[in-house]
Amino acid sequence: MTEPPSPLRMLLSRHTKRREFITLLGGATVAWPQAAGAQQLMPLVGFLGPGLDRRQHWLASFRTGLGAEGFTDGRNVRIEYRSADGGAEGLPALAADLVQQGAAVIVASGPPAALAAKRATPIIPVVFMSGADPVQLGLVSSFHRPDGNLTGFYFQVTELPAKRLALLHELLPMARRIAVLVNPAYAATAVPTMRDTRVAGHALSLDIEVFNASNGAEIGATFAALSKWRPDGLLIGSDPLFNTERARLVALAAHHSLPASHFQRDYVESGGLMSYGPDYADTYRQVGAYVGRILKGARTTDLPVQQPTKLEMVINLKTAKSLGIDVPPTLLARADEVIE
Repeated sequence: MTEPPSPLRMLLSRHTKRREFITLLGGATVAWPQAAGAQQLMPLVGFLGPGLDRRQHWLASFRTGLGAEGFTDGRNVRIEYRSADGGAEGLPALAADLVQQGAAVIVASGPPAALAAKRATPIIPVVFMSGADPVQLGLVSSFHRPDGNLTGFYFQVTELPAKRLALLHELLPMARRIAVLVNPAYAATAVPTMRDTRVAGHALSLDIEVFNASNGAEIGATFAALSKWRPDGLLIGSDPLFNTERARLVALAAHHSLPASHFQRDYVESGGLMSYGPDYADTYRQVGAYVGRILKGARTTDLPVQQPTKLEMVINLKTAKSLGIDVPPTLLARADEVIE
């Protein structure tokens, strides 16, 4: 006659099965139950990127998109943020931490975060946001049907410098010298920004001079150098470093009385003159929806890489007046928002 298992052995057996179940979650996409009272492990969504404390309005849009798929932070999903405020060097360790924590999905904001997440796990689904071409970066091999465990959204900021320069020229029709600020350490956006502004500048009969800043310590010296060149305007390239240094860049442009064109509306809301670029809040909402779909069982290979087409131009009229600039009525009429 077989002896019945002891209570201790039954408890150990249940513990072992639970541990095996948790291990299984790290290697597969799981459709998580959504009922509030269901017996479940609350899935963890990790959000990785630089300067997340300064992106609260975008993160709110992300949670809105997640909520549209039936997931609410603290009720049936747990969101943990890992912000690399010290720079991209800290992202690999933060990505590894999210993997160790057993994240069900990782959101990676920016190419450095996406690359760190890709290196940290070949299994956990990753939804990225990238301002550089994800195929060229090696994140995916195809937009339509991404392979592996990554998919996401490609902000086509590298295709906008020429348009941004044309808008700045429209705002400053008498301008002849335009300084362009890039981060040479991040060639994915610096190279197309330099190339396209030079080509567009030649077509507009503008004198274009490129200035470099590879880290926060160089920004002040770079502004001192470009101010000696006496430009009529400044175009700031898209770059994760410049996102982190946004408030400082706006303050330096104001200090040197430089009309500046930015690639995100946040700069204009902080006192910058004008911006033209993607509607990031709308894209964050779409990212939240992608994460929700993955939590419900969708595979990253079935979710194509999206290229947001919604662009917005924002002008700070108060800043324009402080610089003595009369914004042309035709430009004001085309602006998606005018901050007064």
